[in-house]
Amino acid sequence: MWTRKKEEEPVSARPSSPIPTAAELSREGIPISTAPTRVAEPSGGAAAVGKSVVVKGQIFSREDLYVDGEVEGTIEVQEYRLTVGPNGKVHANVKAKEIIVQGTVHGNMEASERIEIRKEAKIVGDLRTARIAIEDGAYFKGSIDVIRAEAPKAAPVSPQPARPAPTPTVPPARPEPSKVAAAGAETKS
Repeated sequence: MWTRKKEEEPVSARPSSPIPTAAELSREGIPISTAPTRVAEPSGGAAAVGKSVVVKGQIFSREDLYVDGEVEGTIEVQEYRLTVGPNGKVHANVKAKEIIVQGTVHGNMEASERIEIRKEAKIVGDLRTARIAIEDGAYFKGSIDVIRAEAPKAAPVSPQPARPAPTPTVPPARPEPSKVAAAGAETKS
């Protein structure tokens, strides 16, 4: 029924690569999208909750966190980024420096810098942040409270002692020449 083409190699002879190249996919007849995908995946230093992981309770992290599984409870990543992946389902109140949502979140979110809601996201809850971006197609039900980002505090300025304002010096008024002559004439008589 199927005849093997001579240019095809057996699967075991191919070099092992976790991600097939575009050329390999096109040879196998798999359609390739040329549109760039913006799936945020965990960077090398981020902690991750995988697709098959379910967490019930509190998560406190001191590094970036990528959630692609299920979390119920609270998530606090105060000084770092939280990313809810496309498979992520979060039923929690969330606090982070930056939040990116591609999956589902039921709960209130607070970000000190920004919240980004991608087009695949579904959010039910109140948001509190300094900046927000919501892509077309995203589902959001709740309220948004945009807060002012805290400006870096400058060193306190010590008050200077009050100095009296300088008074303008005005030269003495000179009498007009005709009056001087008249005044001088009166004294001679």
